[in-house]
Amino acid sequence: MKSKILSLVMAFSLVLVSSCDLDLLDDPNVPTRENASPEFLLNQVQVDFADFFNTTGNIGMRLTRMINQPSNTYQQAWIPQSFNPIWSTGYVNVLNNIALIETLVAEGDVPNERTLAIAQTIKAYTLMTLVDHFGEVPWSEALSDTNFSPVADDGASVYQAAFDALQEARANFTTDPAPPVQPTDLYYGRNYARWLRLVNTLELKYHLNRRLIDAAGSTAAINALIAGGELLQEGDDFYFQYGTSLNDPDSRHPRFATDYTSGGNDYQSTWYMWHLTEEGFKGFNDPRVRYYLYRQVTANPTDPDKLRCISELPPAHYLVGGFPFCLPGNRGYWGRDHLNPEGIPPDNLERTVWGLYPAGGRYDNNSASPVNNPLLGNQGAGIQPIMLSAFVDFMLAEAAQTLGTTGDPREYLTSAITKHMNFVRSWALTTNEAEVVETFQTPEAFATAVTNYVNFVGGQFDAASGEGRMRVIGREYWLSLYGNGVEAYNLYRRTGQPDNMQPGLLPNFGTFPRSFLYPNNYLTTNANASQRAFTDKVFWDNNPDGFID
Repeated sequence: MKSKILSLVMAFSLVLVSSCDLDLLDDPNVPTRENASPEFLLNQVQVDFADFFNTTGNIGMRLTRMINQPSNTYQQAWIPQSFNPIWSTGYVNVLNNIALIETLVAEGDVPNERTLAIAQTIKAYTLMTLVDHFGEVPWSEALSDTNFSPVADDGASVYQAAFDALQEARANFTTDPAPPVQPTDLYYGRNYARWLRLVNTLELKYHLNRRLIDAAGSTAAINALIAGGELLQEGDDFYFQYGTSLNDPDSRHPRFATDYTSGGNDYQSTWYMWHLTEEGFKGFNDPRVRYYLYRQVTANPTDPDKLRCISELPPAHYLVGGFPFCLPGNRGYWGRDHLNPEGIPPDNLERTVWGLYPAGGRYDNNSASPVNNPLLGNQGAGIQPIMLSAFVDFMLAEAAQTLGTTGDPREYLTSAITKHMNFVRSWALTTNEAEVVETFQTPEAFATAVTNYVNFVGGQFDAASGEGRMRVIGREYWLSLYGNGVEAYNLYRRTGQPDNMQPGLLPNFGTFPRSFLYPNNYLTTNANASQRAFTDKVFWDNNPDGFID
């Protein structure tokens, strides 16, 4: 992947500047119809799309207690400037370049349907994600060369545009014969059968998000997708693979790049780590915790100058709710509680950091040593888990439980957990940490741990009823979404699960954002833009106010 990313960036630069007809007044970093090709544009789109996913998911992970959310309240944590990178990457880098690809292919003499199909699939995901996070967004008047104040369209119509893009992508993936020009495919290596299954899976996501406002339509559409049998299967996992280059460009996973330079940068979530390790009613570790998290120490701190909360009593509402406070257990899982606004002590070489999966760091084999070296672990060659085959089964479990669609929700649930755990392990064994992994835990021991976990969760599901069963499905999906805040944020607003989340440290920690604020760069440049509120819901979210916090 290192060589792939370096090659595509160099090639992208060359195609923009090598033409003898290039006007010296042209900006070589801004491709135009005269100096760009669809193939090289698609290379850039694929890389920028991973960045869009990462930036958007970062906020979703914090809101759903997957990683720590700093600040006292939600309203202090997120201001309009916080969302500038999502907007600029989504519109300028991804959607604008896809629009240029569509124009170039339409005007070109050589058929180029596969390049177009990949671009249209990414376009659909990007549009849905913008709606899922901002509600009403510009689209019908967006990307214009002359209209610099496009109006915001209602979310349902932009969602429909995303659905239409998926239908166009499907048609372009199946043209016969295949076009002579084939794209560089950073995700599936030109396996178009997998791309087609991804298209179907994104349709599943589309209908599942809409189930609250169109239960009958979603039920029929999801049943049709199930009957078609062409959703993502094991081996079809859709993820972006990073490299190990430190610069020119830095191709490493962004979370590795911040955690493995001078030690831990971000704080992991006490609540999430508790679920992975000390959760009382399971009684054993999640088999993925050593892949997800790396402990720089294996015992809790005793110095309150390093971790102030160890000398404090839990807030009263934590005691009443029975929430873990400060540290889960006594094994060095060192993070922070939800909405903790404290300053940063000198604990960067002791706090728990991102591990091997998905950030490309170290596997936790109890070595407990500092991570201030970029040559450690998998050196940043991690992944962005955008849409995995395990996620399909979790979505089908939710649909079966809430809509009564085809299939047994329990079977989908246990299949989803098993698939995800096996994916994490199998991917880890492709890394340069493989020997560390296999030395610490044999395949047989891992398989036994997975079986025990799945049997326990299956028993919980059997013992529950009604909303209790959805609680189990939602919790297990959330635990499998580490690294994917996009789907975690959707899941939480759509189902309210996992419920009874760890609250902020203050008794009144603000109103949970049901959508994002418009970015500052949109508000200050668009005469037709006006700010929305955190309490505004996206079009498919008709759950009541106060449904989640």
